Amino acid sequence: MPFSAAGGAQADVSCRIAWADDSEAIAGVQVRAWRTSYEGLLPAELLDSLDRDALAAGWRTSLVQPAEARQRVLVALERNTVTGFALTSPAVDPDADPSSQGEVADLTVDPERRGQGHASRLMQACVDTLVADGFTTAVTWVNAGDDDLRGFLVEAGWAPDGAHRELDLRGDGEVTVKQIRLHTAIA
Repeated sequence: MPFSAAGGAQADVSCRIAWADDSEAIAGVQVRAWRTSYEGLLPAELLDSLDRDALAAGWRTSLVQPAEARQRVLVALERNTVTGFALTSPAVDPDADPSSQGEVADLTVDPERRGQGHASRLMQACVDTLVADGFTTAVTWVNAGDDDLRGFLVEAGWAPDGAHRELDLRGDGEVTVKQIRLHTAIA
């Protein structure tokens, strides 16, 4: 195990592009994170109905056959355990220039692993990936009530750009989430 300059032990942590074999671990992180992060915001029956196997199948498909060549799934690792994931791609908003503007479409860390630097490493890996893919700016959408994530991003140099939206999660108008868009220069 590596040691810090101060003499204490450090965990073996890293980020990389996800592999198809990571799909089950990503789905597990997603289920745990959603059940924690969206408790009280989304109906309990919706959170209880999250199917890890179905989500894993969807992740496997997106990892094997991404919809776009510059669509990436990144994972944060502690040793060989997936502790979080993030998605990068060209920005898809109607006012976006997908040739120069990338998007961090998701940044999720396992609730049991939060506060250990995984989100910071994932965000840096996202920025590095977007720059390598030729983007000069990046955007991300944040739930309006997620003060922790918004604060983390603002501290990292992201800022609101005035755009907002409301997502209808079930398509029936019963479960909606308000979001704001943040942006940053990356190149």
